[in-house]
Amino acid sequence: MKVTVAICTHNRAADTKEAVWSVLGQQFDSNQYEVLVVDNKSTDGTWETMLELQRTPGVGPERVRCVREETLGLSAARNRAIREARGQYILFLDDDAVAKPGWMGAIIDVFERDAGIGCVGGKIDPVWEGGEPAWLPDMFKTLYTVLDYAPGVTEMEAPRIPFGANVAFRADVFKRHAPFREDLGRVGSNLLSSEESELIDRIRATHKVCYTPHAVVDHKIAKSRISRKWFLRRVYWQGISDAARKQRGPGYLLKQAVKVPVSALLLPFALADRRKAIVQLRRIQYSNGYIAGCLGLYK
Repeated sequence: MKVTVAICTHNRAADTKEAVWSVLGQQFDSNQYEVLVVDNKSTDGTWETMLELQRTPGVGPERVRCVREETLGLSAARNRAIREARGQYILFLDDDAVAKPGWMGAIIDVFERDAGIGCVGGKIDPVWEGGEPAWLPDMFKTLYTVLDYAPGVTEMEAPRIPFGANVAFRADVFKRHAPFREDLGRVGSNLLSSEESELIDRIRATHKVCYTPHAVVDHKIAKSRISRKWFLRRVYWQGISDAARKQRGPGYLLKQAVKVPVSALLLPFALADRRKAIVQLRRIQYSNGYIAGCLGLYK
């Protein structure tokens, strides 16, 4: 089999169903791919929804395969998908994303240009529930998994990486590299991350990492996330995540400790402009998160 499309989900039954249908609608030989849904301890009827979808005429378990992963956490679910995948290429699609026409073929086209390509990412367009927030500077949209890296197929230069909502791997890379670190990545309601960047950094040692703008997904951004409170929580956990990777020394910790009072002093002068204020608040939250991550002061 050429392709496994892996959709890892936790309590998003309706969104997962839409994601699966967006894959089944691709113009790609149905004998050459499977959809693998990894249900990560859902309690909202996701498993039953997937079984019902399998019973749809023309679908069946041979096209949509479902497995349960009882270890809660996105990295654990993704690693289960890697172990279960039958395809030569493993394409990850988020459970709240919808693949646009031509998505699958565009990713495979890049892989088949060069056997040295180990990872391919595609364009991620946001679908803002309730509208795009006016207070959010463009530079921070990546925290909402928005990606538009280049107008053509190109190799991504470090430290830039594809995002997990729309990323694919040559299955053989996992014979040389361990999969996702399970001490990184979201577990339940926390916003721990960096599991993708850590893995892709390792893959870069042996393979190319590429981007294609022709493999597009729409990524839904729930209204509950379009708030400064959620954004600053996401930034705080990004600081924790970076600390958990343990790539930086004590000098970086000291730098973050200095940033907190400096940004706090600058904040009153930025309050008149919501975007300038969010820049200072982001610095404070990231630094606090990094410090908490280094000291283990988080749950």
